[in-house]
Amino acid sequence: MQLGNRERENAPVEPRLFGQAAHSRSALVVPISAARWLLVLVLLAGVYFFHGFVVPVLAAVVIGFASWPVYRRLLQAVNGNRTLAATIALVSVVAFIVVPISLAAVYAVDEVRDWLVWAVATNENGAPVPAWLTTIPVAGSWLGEQWVKYVGHPGALGELVQLVSGSNIGNIYRGVLVIGASAFQSFLTLLFMLITLFFVYRDGQSFSKQLDHLGERIFPMRWERLSRVVPLTISSTVTGMGIIAIGEGIVLGVAYWLAGVPSPVTLGIITGIMALVPGGAPLCFTLVSIYLVASGSPIHGVALFTWGTTELFIVDKTLRPRLVGGPIKLPFLPTFFGLVGGVKTMGFLGLFVGPVLMALLVAIWREWLHEVTTQPEPTVNPISRVDISVK
Repeated sequence: MQLGNRERENAPVEPRLFGQAAHSRSALVVPISAARWLLVLVLLAGVYFFHGFVVPVLAAVVIGFASWPVYRRLLQAVNGNRTLAATIALVSVVAFIVVPISLAAVYAVDEVRDWLVWAVATNENGAPVPAWLTTIPVAGSWLGEQWVKYVGHPGALGELVQLVSGSNIGNIYRGVLVIGASAFQSFLTLLFMLITLFFVYRDGQSFSKQLDHLGERIFPMRWERLSRVVPLTISSTVTGMGIIAIGEGIVLGVAYWLAGVPSPVTLGIITGIMALVPGGAPLCFTLVSIYLVASGSPIHGVALFTWGTTELFIVDKTLRPRLVGGPIKLPFLPTFFGLVGGVKTMGFLGLFVGPVLMALLVAIWREWLHEVTTQPEPTVNPISRVDISVK
């Protein structure tokens, strides 16, 4: 039996254990403010617990953005089967990117270990000045004096390393051995990256739609332009800088091997890394060519310099304008800062993530600057304008 309104109002009220009713008290924290602080705490907790996965997730996102045009064609070829297309794309990434880089890294670690063994032995006993070093035109005698000062006597190389890096050469050697022994951790990072990349391929389109809905609420006037600039920027940056750098490292590394240069794999990797910076690749093969000429192989040195110059001319005039597209072309200084900052923060992955983040910052800056400079001037209502010439 239900009570009427008057009887419900006159019904006795039982005393509350915790004071007055909620509707008669003011809230200590506004509900919307509490919800916002709770959201911030949840986000901070997520960053704290999952910050170890930032590197593989960023790597997967960068690779996914860069290869998305090719993946879209693959998706059309398999009649829209996203799981099959993601599987084929992931196998292709492993076969053409992961495996070659892993093999090159293994050879490079062996060569670097040989360098460090030589450095430790030289630090203990010293080393005489190489004959080819003093034969270099103009700077040969000065280089010989510097060799005697910093390398020639026992302990000199350790003092030089400690002066430059603040670490002893023995500590550096042990650190390299530890890096070589931490292959399992690198394998786990690679595994997490591949798993994330699979879901980026499979669910990337639906996730991008969700980001569009959220971005339109946060940046209602700018999101449409920023959301188109960001993928094109990442794709053009990774494609233009990454593929060209890897190609130059491989081509010049093979040239080093044919010319008989010691440690051609390591020098090829260094050349590829330096190719990310404008002028880095020419500096590398020029120094190697000078070494060949000074060490008694002038024909090989001249041939290497000629081949490097020709290859660089072909890349800069034909391949680079086609691969490096999109709305952003980074100048030298942002590229250098992105490269150094990325390596310092994320290691090898920072070679690609750093310039990409710098490209995004430059893209956002240019978009805001374009919006400010192209903003129309405010119009003046002719009715409200007072004509002071009429008296």
